Amino acid sequence: MEQLVVELNDILVTYGDQLILEIDRLHLHQCDRIGIVGENGSGKSTLINVLEGSIQSSRGQVHRHIDFASFAQKEAPGKGKVEGGWSSRLELPNQGRAGMSGGEQTRLKLAQLFSAYREGMLLDEPTTLLDEKGVDFLIEELRYYGGTLVIVSHDRYVLDQLVTTIWELKDGQVNEYSGNYTAYEAQKRLEQSIQQEQYEQMKKEKNRLLTAAEEKKKKARNVTRGNRSMSKKETKATANRMFMTKSKGTSEKSIQRAAKALEQRAQQLPEVDAVERERQIVFHQPAYLQLHNKVPIFANQLTLKKHGRVLIEDASFQFPLSKTIAITGENGSGKTSLLQSIVSQHEGITVSPNVRFGIYQQFDFQWKERLSVLAFIKQNSDQREARVRSALANMGFFGSDLRKCVSKLSGGESIRLQLCHLFLGEWNVLVLDEPTTFLDVKSMKALEQFIKAYEGTIILVSHDRTFLHEVADVKYTINNRKLIKGDVGE
Repeated sequence: MEQLVVELNDILVTYGDQLILEIDRLHLHQCDRIGIVGENGSGKSTLINVLEGSIQSSRGQVHRHIDFASFAQKEAPGKGKVEGGWSSRLELPNQGRAGMSGGEQTRLKLAQLFSAYREGMLLDEPTTLLDEKGVDFLIEELRYYGGTLVIVSHDRYVLDQLVTTIWELKDGQVNEYSGNYTAYEAQKRLEQSIQQEQYEQMKKEKNRLLTAAEEKKKKARNVTRGNRSMSKKETKATANRMFMTKSKGTSEKSIQRAAKALEQRAQQLPEVDAVERERQIVFHQPAYLQLHNKVPIFANQLTLKKHGRVLIEDASFQFPLSKTIAITGENGSGKTSLLQSIVSQHEGITVSPNVRFGIYQQFDFQWKERLSVLAFIKQNSDQREARVRSALANMGFFGSDLRKCVSKLSGGESIRLQLCHLFLGEWNVLVLDEPTTFLDVKSMKALEQFIKAYEGTIILVSHDRTFLHEVADVKYTINNRKLIKGDVGE
């Protein structure tokens, strides 16, 4: 067995009265490659910080035997130096940090990370805002890293490429699964299949016992009814016979005791919860929103410039009705500018006059309204309340969540609400700029389901390969100022 590098024993982390982590025992070994997964707010970043030592446990002990380098998702680049050729390899701009884009800041943090070797790495969402080229670079560097690697990521492709063990965080506990993310999902499906089978067996046995108990009760009632209908002479004769035979099977009290025993056996069966099934959802468009042009958006010899720099040159495209069109390309290639040009109907772009755009922009997710989550969506949608509640549930809004004030929602909750707002709203073309950023995998899968169920047209930008593989019908890539139509499987 490899050398032990971190030991966690009897760990407890709370925030107010909320339990974040409660771990009896957890070990990290040299050369471990761990991927941490879980819903937003489940404690993934907290666990990384406990391993690093920036958050202290309320009890127990953490023993570290190596030094770690760390990447924190929500922190700006530090003052650390960039050594060797990392600046050129990560294509860092020469401009000052103040003018850097989100993707450039991520690359700078990675350059600082790789500049100083440590025996372990703790990485919290290191692909945030990276383009596909940047993600590939990170994967190649980490693939041959010889130390202990712990990574929090919602990018399923990255986890498949880099890790050999998954730590699933749920209800403060860590559940360990061997293999990469795909293997983890297969094991989860097997767990759910076994759980559902156990639930069906428990339900069948419970029904059998309760049915038998009810039959016993019915028999006891028949005995009582029969005794009451006898004449005094018959009752006396029957009582004498019963006294002589002492037959428990025909005794009212013994039958009732047998019924009660069956009910107790039913109550003592181990409880098994049914597996929660995915809610199927369809977003029906009213007649007044339906488009009839087979190509509601197209361009002919479009040229886009920004600050005097040509982003796209002589581009022609046709975006078909009711399809999901993905636009990919490197950071700064002009993807967001193309989306903005389509919405503003830039010269060279033709948009059907009946198009109604619903727009999702990166980081545009703060609400000022004083309405509850449910009231806000109902106010902005003509869908039936049952469908509204179903969509909100798919995005993780249950019970008391529906009464939360939208202005008090966290960043992740606000993103999920905005996506619900768009898919339930009165639009027929959705424009989504990096909609998976900051979403956990569960919410990402809900978004995939939303897109597949949507009857309108969707134009989106994303660097998440697994997500694009699931949802894209048509794919365009911006490369060297050209807009190239490609294979969605690439």
